[in-house]
Order: sequence, then structure tokens, then C-alpha cells
Amino acid sequence: MSAANVAVVQGARRIVVKVGSSLVTNEGRGVDADAIDNWSRQLAALAAQGRELVMVSSGAIAEGMKRLGWASRPKELHELQAAAAVGQMGLVQMYETRLRAHGMASAQVLLTHADLADRERYLNARSTLLTLLSLNVIPVINENDTVVNDEIKFGDNDTLGALVANLVDADAYVILTDQRGLYSADPRKDPQARFIDVATAGDPALEQMAGGAGSSIGRGGMLTKVLAARRAARSGTSTVIAWGRESDVLLRLAAGEAIGSALVAGTAKLAARKQWMLDHLQLRGAVRVDAGAVAKLRDEGKSLLPIGVHEVEGDFVRGDVIAVRTRDGSAEVARGLANYSSTEARLIARKPSSQIEALLGYANEPELIHRTNLVLID
Repeated sequence: MSAANVAVVQGARRIVVKVGSSLVTNEGRGVDADAIDNWSRQLAALAAQGRELVMVSSGAIAEGMKRLGWASRPKELHELQAAAAVGQMGLVQMYETRLRAHGMASAQVLLTHADLADRERYLNARSTLLTLLSLNVIPVINENDTVVNDEIKFGDNDTLGALVANLVDADAYVILTDQRGLYSADPRKDPQARFIDVATAGDPALEQMAGGAGSSIGRGGMLTKVLAARRAARSGTSTVIAWGRESDVLLRLAAGEAIGSALVAGTAKLAARKQWMLDHLQLRGAVRVDAGAVAKLRDEGKSLLPIGVHEVEGDFVRGDVIAVRTRDGSAEVARGLANYSSTEARLIARKPSSQIEALLGYANEPELIHRTNLVLID
């Protein structure tokens, strides 16, 4: 096994873990208390090591079916959504109870892909999750199946987990499943099938192995996991796909043991985020800042506060990528995601953050651009 697999989780401080329905339910018959206690114990132990954990968990529909007394999975959308609404109560209650028993606080977060596609909702979700992590709270995330139909239809929590990894700048994404990992072919049909211990996320050959276009393999959702790893790699997050029934799998991965298939991001996390910012050729606007603000950005790695802004250019909304320029406009210092629109920024420019609420009637954040959403221009 390559050392790359070891480094994926062992060196990770912020980890997103995704578990499928088969791992948190009694073969689809409702939430498995022992299984969730097992995950909670491991998450608490990792948190005690100083790591930050996010859990993306399936299982709401299976639990809802049990509570409603349904023996078979319904086909009608409104019934699936009803089962998700009922089951989510039991799922999050079990996580809260078990995590608390192991000394950890938890929070429920329901997301849809649309939440992460909209710029303002993206920033809101990111701020909430990062705040929870800073408070040593473990967010338990599920798709909002009650109101969205394509997630129910496609069972796409693998992709949701990757989007969450992008959202919080995770160091590692661990997908726990009912398979050992990725093979070069279906091992049930091909005795020469080779286990893939380490590969580069996004390699088109992996999609063929997992049952992509032109392949006749197609096995149990492995393709969605390979595609999710490719998505996570866009922000520099590497992925491990491993068998969830492996004893203490999270703790052993964190200790450096090589388990499962490691799909390693080809770009470092910071470089990937910087490249994403730099790829915005059509900027919506810019702010010109004084010399003191430039020094704090460049020399101290600080956020951009409104008080340092001398002038606002263009028309932008919260979540747009904007340029940060010197006061005379001659040089671009940085780029980042704006916490306020151009109209709001003009009202709070040259003012201390303590006055934002009085000026606007509300305060999103004290920074115009938070340092985690800002990259310096070399």
C-alpha cells in the first residue's frame, strides 16, 4: 500500500465521513442503535485528538418506513417524502443521544444541492458549519429528502458528502460502504480483478472500473462514489472508500493504517481554492483598500474589514467573487467571496464592524471578506 493512502486520513484535521443506509439500519428495518453508537464512539475519539468531524448520514427513509409500519419501500414520491420526514426525527435523535453519551455535542443540518448552488445560501451554510466545528460540535448532515425529489430518486448522499467536503475545505473525505473498495473489474465475475489501493481522483479509468459509460460492470453505487471523489478533489480533498463494517475503521485510518481505496486529489487544498478564485475572469466588482488593510491581508493573513475599504466598485451581491485593489486601483491584492452586496458595502465602508448592524439593520458577519474565503494575488 502506498504512503499516499496513509496520509489521506492520518494527516487530516478536518474530516467528512459519509455512511450509507446499509451501515446505519438493520438491513433497512430502521435505525441500528449499536451501529450509530459505534460511529459516535469513533467520532468522539477522533475529536479528542483535535480533529474536526462532519457526519453525512443516510437512513431517514428506512427509519420512517419502520415507524409507519411499512414493510416495503413505497414508490410514490409523496410517500417517500413522508417517510423521510418521519424517519429523520428518529435518525437525528439517535445520533444526538449516542454522541452525547460519548461526550460530544451534535447538530442537525438538512441540505439540498440547491443550497450549495446558490451563492448566498452557500455562504450561510459554510458559516454555520464552520461555527459548529469551532464550537466542537459534530454536524450530522442529511439531504432534505422531504422537499427534494431527485436526491430520493438517485440516493445521492455520496455527492452531497463531496459538496460538504468542498464547502468546509475538508482535508479528507471518507466514504464508508458495504464494499471493501474499488476493483479494476467486478471480482465476482473476473478472477483477475485487481484491488485499487491508491489512484488519482478524477482519473477517467476509474469511472470505467466503477461501471461508467461503455462498461457492463455497474455494481452497487460505486460509480457515484468515484464521481464524488472527483468532485471532492476539485477543492483539494482526497477520498478514501472503505468497508464500513471493518472494526474501528475510522480510528485505524486516522492512525495511518491502509484500509480501502484512496483516491488522492491531484491539487493541494489551498492551491485548488486559489485556482477557483483566480478562474473568475469576469469579476462583478472590486473594493479599493487603504495601506493598512493591504498590510493586514499580506503580512498578517487577516480578514478584510469594512473599516479598511476606501471605495466600492461595480455591482455585486453576497457570495460573488470580487477583487481587492490598492487605494489607487493600480494593483490587485487579493480576491474573495463578498459577505455583503455592493450596496451594503458602500454603506459600511470606512466604518468599524461594530456599526454594521446600526447601519444596515442587521449584520451577516463582521468581515467584508473572511480570510478563509480570500486568496492573495502574488
